[in-house]
Amino acid sequence: MSWGKSPNVTTRDVPATAGVPREAGDAPAILALADGRVFRGQAFGARTTVVGEVVFNTAMTGYEEIVSDPSYRGQLVCLTVPEVGNVGCNAEDLESQDFGAQGLIVRALSPVVSNWRAQWSLSEMLSIRGVPGIAEVDTRALTRHLRRLGVVMGALSTDGTDVEALIAQARGAGSMQGQGLAHEVTTAVPYAWAEPTWGTSPRPATAHVVVVDFGVKLNILRHLCDRGCRVTVVPSTTTAEAIVAYQPDGVLLSNGPGDPAALSDVIANVRALVDRERALPVFGICLGHQLLSLALGGRTYKLPFGHHGGNHPVRDDMHRAVRITSQNHGFAVDADSLAVAGGASVTHVNLFDNTVAGLRLHDRPLFGVQYHPEASPGPHDAAGLFDDFATAVHAYAQRTHAAAS
Repeated sequence: MSWGKSPNVTTRDVPATAGVPREAGDAPAILALADGRVFRGQAFGARTTVVGEVVFNTAMTGYEEIVSDPSYRGQLVCLTVPEVGNVGCNAEDLESQDFGAQGLIVRALSPVVSNWRAQWSLSEMLSIRGVPGIAEVDTRALTRHLRRLGVVMGALSTDGTDVEALIAQARGAGSMQGQGLAHEVTTAVPYAWAEPTWGTSPRPATAHVVVVDFGVKLNILRHLCDRGCRVTVVPSTTTAEAIVAYQPDGVLLSNGPGDPAALSDVIANVRALVDRERALPVFGICLGHQLLSLALGGRTYKLPFGHHGGNHPVRDDMHRAVRITSQNHGFAVDADSLAVAGGASVTHVNLFDNTVAGLRLHDRPLFGVQYHPEASPGPHDAAGLFDDFATAVHAYAQRTHAAAS
């Protein structure tokens, strides 16, 4: 069973068959960048050629969640941690079944899988998903290259494609700017979600949250269930009127891939949702935060090499605290544009580069953050944001029920 294809699905519906093992060392692989630089290594995962934007991720753990995060649609992910794959992969830790990174780049792939929850090796999991990997790459050199020059398009081949052909493919690929990829990774049909975080007993659901799926990570849905929310996930194209027809007590705008400014239809829907006379609590995460900003009249821009990792310090001006956060985005909100965006104020700041990391509307229960409070992977410093949203949602539900009685 596939998420987005049928309602009431859970991670436990994923088949446990591993397919054909594809371990590193049985074939050569090539990563060719559009600027002409070439990295050679050993193939693992699927045997194919893919093209995408090359980015680096500094997280020390969580390769499985990274690979299966739909926000990496159209990207080849370089992991800076030296060795990956040692604990294998399992269905319950996937962030999506169908979508994620186009390809994976690592320094060393562990020859041993050792964890009682493992169902597959990393190579087997990538083979199942049709994703190629390249190991034995100098990921430190690649990361320094991207930090110096900014992200570039690249072609990753594990099927013997010629180097010059790969460079040509990389150079012919379009930039991430202008690509509204959220519509490619959204669910096809609405569905209900009722699975809590791993090892947690579900709470009785006393409020209803509609999650607009732009490439939602499943741990976002789990965190809502943990806090007593009944969750309905809807496609990215769902109108404001259709969302309201579900009679939600709150709306969450999810993370997702691509350029937020390219989603003009979604921006119009979010604007209509925010402008309702009776304001619903609205929470935007990552791409959802950017879409909120655009709906309020703000602007977004492309970062040189993005924020991808689990070690980003964010200053929380509302609570006078600094939190270490998990981040994954290539675009950011222009702070100056928010100053004239109708009552929105910056509430969180990324201390690496002083970019906008959060906003709130003064007169409505609306806020967004440019990072991932559900982590997966990453630190859990910001998990309290789900508590804040759940409090607003349950308060709205109580008011609604009191007015109806």
